[in-house]
Amino acid sequence: MPRVSCVVFAAKHIDPQWIRGKSVIDVGACDFNGSIRPLIEQWGCASYLGVDMISGRGVDKVINADNLIDEFGENSFDVVLSLEMMEHSRNWQASLHNMKRICKPDGLLIITAPSKGYMYHGYPTDFWRYQPEDFTKILSDFDVIATEYDDAGPGAFVAARKPTDFQEKDLEYYELFSVVTGTHIFKVKEEHFQCKYFKKTVLKMKIKGGLEQTYRKLGRILTKLLGIK
Repeated sequence: MPRVSCVVFAAKHIDPQWIRGKSVIDVGACDFNGSIRPLIEQWGCASYLGVDMISGRGVDKVINADNLIDEFGENSFDVVLSLEMMEHSRNWQASLHNMKRICKPDGLLIITAPSKGYMYHGYPTDFWRYQPEDFTKILSDFDVIATEYDDAGPGAFVAARKPTDFQEKDLEYYELFSVVTGTHIFKVKEEHFQCKYFKKTVLKMKIKGGLEQTYRKLGRILTKLLGIK
């Protein structure tokens, strides 16, 4: 589910005229408690397809982002959205490659993702953190319209257009900050899940989740005892 600031960034950098009569795909579309979809559909897009690796509200088709080209073919969508999905893609290079390729020439690509400092949230997976400068580099084969840093997230946002003479950049060895190792790496390996940093990160998440459940339970008990409705 995208934060409000993510939706605001996307809306700010999408001219409704770009949407009218256009095909839109939302990669990572599962709507837990919010989506940009109603706004985009209100602007009169020809089609809006929500895809995700899990089924749920807002998901029209269950598919991994690494398989978009095989499913839809290249140059198949005018607008490609990915709000708060890329941190969950273990092979982020493959996911980005697919999103770049399914975007039509002169099409729009908008991505938002958490930055370093954003809490680990393995629902079900969480691997990477992105900075605005990362987006500038990994989308250097696109025409970048805008990048922003979201202090409240923290997070990074980017809007970019696919050039008509698109030549894809090789990102196989580009290193991102990983919440699995606490370092910059280009690939998460199985042995990384056994490192002390990751085990400590998971433990913190479990403790935090347990405390939140306890606070909620105590709140319900106090509410009942005090007769608060």
